[in-house]
Amino acid sequence: MSDPVTPPGTHTPLLVLGKIAKILNAFTLHRPSLTLRDLQQATGIPASTVQRLVTNLVADGFLDRTDDRFRIGVKMACWAATAAKDLDVLDVVNPVLKDLRDLTGETACFFRAEGPHRVCIAVAETRHALRREMSVGRIAPVTVGASGRVLLAWDPHLADQALAHELPQLTDSTVTDRDELRKLIKQTAADGYAITVGERVDSASGLAAPVFDAAADLVGSVTVQGPTLRMPYDQCVEWVGLVVEHAERITRALGGRFPH
Repeated sequence: MSDPVTPPGTHTPLLVLGKIAKILNAFTLHRPSLTLRDLQQATGIPASTVQRLVTNLVADGFLDRTDDRFRIGVKMACWAATAAKDLDVLDVVNPVLKDLRDLTGETACFFRAEGPHRVCIAVAETRHALRREMSVGRIAPVTVGASGRVLLAWDPHLADQALAHELPQLTDSTVTDRDELRKLIKQTAADGYAITVGERVDSASGLAAPVFDAAADLVGSVTVQGPTLRMPYDQCVEWVGLVVEHAERITRALGGRFPH
């Protein structure tokens, strides 16, 4: 007897959905526009199948096309906004921070700008005995550290306000020259992440990436931080992809998109 809920012949559509998911997942915040060749290489799906599926995805509004390039359709943003309505940011952030903590072994935090400060609104603490203490509600100057660098890089108004005042110095490595900080902010925006060593606390490192909402406005920064003994600069560089990926995961869950 056939399953009354799952009618016969549903296996093929499910396989098709799997291929469609691969195509949609090929688009990232850093590669929002792809050609058919890019999609074929990213998914491993035969070129003829990719072309057929993409044609249908464009027709139904899942993808938009400009010349020979494709991107996630604007119609998808409407659906994402519905999904994100009344969604508590922390419900999305906390599980991602725990995953990031477990993968790196270091404390993972989420920071938001509050005036001239950055405040920790979520944290998954490292299980190491040697740690740089962090807790929800902890504040620091927004001009200091990796998370602050990210908050400034994608909020020009906040950056202008912060750079209009004397920059506080917390350690010998804190950047206090405004012109230098402007260059570092610009570099952060170009890179898509920030790494700092010893700027907020001596012998502590941080690596941060941005999170955006459906309007492409900055929500906050995902940060991994820990003793430089375990997080030297080279280790931070190795974790860049991991941190950016988890920040993108939050952005997608919020129905967000990367600004252009």
